[in-house]
Amino acid sequence: MDQTYRKTITACFVGYIVQAVVNNFIPLLFLTFQRTYGIPLSKITLLITLNFGVQLVVDLLSAGFVDRIGYRAAMVMAHGFAVAGLICLPLLPEALPDPFAGILCAVILYAVGGGLLEVLVSPVVEACPSEHKEKTMSMLHSFYCWGHVGVVALSTVFFRVFGIDNWKVLALIWAVIPLGNMIAFLRVPIASLAEEGEKGYSIGELLGNRLFWVLLVMMISAGASEQAVSQWASAFAEKGLGISKTAGDLAGPMAFAVLMGTSRAFYGKYGDRIRLDSFMGYSSMLCIASYLCISLVPSPLLSLLACSVCGLSVGIMWPGTFSKASSALKRGGTAMFALLALGGDVGCSGGPTLVGLVSGACGDNLRLGILAGIAFPVLLLLGSLICRREERG
Repeated sequence: MDQTYRKTITACFVGYIVQAVVNNFIPLLFLTFQRTYGIPLSKITLLITLNFGVQLVVDLLSAGFVDRIGYRAAMVMAHGFAVAGLICLPLLPEALPDPFAGILCAVILYAVGGGLLEVLVSPVVEACPSEHKEKTMSMLHSFYCWGHVGVVALSTVFFRVFGIDNWKVLALIWAVIPLGNMIAFLRVPIASLAEEGEKGYSIGELLGNRLFWVLLVMMISAGASEQAVSQWASAFAEKGLGISKTAGDLAGPMAFAVLMGTSRAFYGKYGDRIRLDSFMGYSSMLCIASYLCISLVPSPLLSLLACSVCGLSVGIMWPGTFSKASSALKRGGTAMFALLALGGDVGCSGGPTLVGLVSGACGDNLRLGILAGIAFPVLLLLGSLICRREERG
């Protein structure tokens, strides 16, 4: 790796930690919001939908303006919105007549930052001179998982020591990370994604490419498979299995994130020895098995174990799809990364929303909601098989 860009890659790693804070802090507070503000589960589901829905819109719009303002300005903007959202989260519910409206406003702000980060971080790393880019990409995405682990573990310790009622203080503490990284992106070098004189694909050219559509469906399925379990893991463990919040947070989302990060770090270290398509295909089959176990096996212990295994199974999907796209569509450019991020966020929004809606329709039965989400890992498996056939053919 070019030593000049080591600080850039480190800042990108921290960028995914910021996104982990944005996506995974508020789900730890779902039942707290329900108790404190009297917000029903059906409305709390809207927080997930809105977060990833706003990120989806930002993904789509970013294809038109990121190249114009430059990656540095866009990175600084992304972190600024994340800071604003985390600061507003504890302030607006008390300042506005409707606490839920205040939470929604804060979610919108940090979701803009999260959407920009999803579009920007991967191409910035892809542009940095380095060997074995697939390994670097997988290692990059593992930092989202370690950020997820840190959010859950440190938040759980904080709640245990200071009480859940002091969550507002913790939100302000988490805002320090994007603030520091925003300052870092004012200084680090940023390489160009395209070769000199080379023009990236337009959105129209990408949409006319059959392989791109396969990769897009895989991104949608990857986001849905991951978040359908991750976003509801704490509530599933606490409410569905009847254990304490502390145990629910540790046994649910944190175990999920640890194994997802382990999968990505493993490929980040040994990816040059493993065929990516095979790794993704076997991971898809493991994901299907974990969904079936979560929803159908009556044992609480085995269900919790399956939640964790699900994290292991989905780990390679998101970075693996990015790597496949970068290799197959070398002129994809910002538009390709933006559309793939858009697809990922469609899945991140649609997966947990489907689980919430089906659960609500079935008397708040989260097992049945998660069973409905099994369609997503099935699509992942089909996409992996098609990619393997295209590569051979």
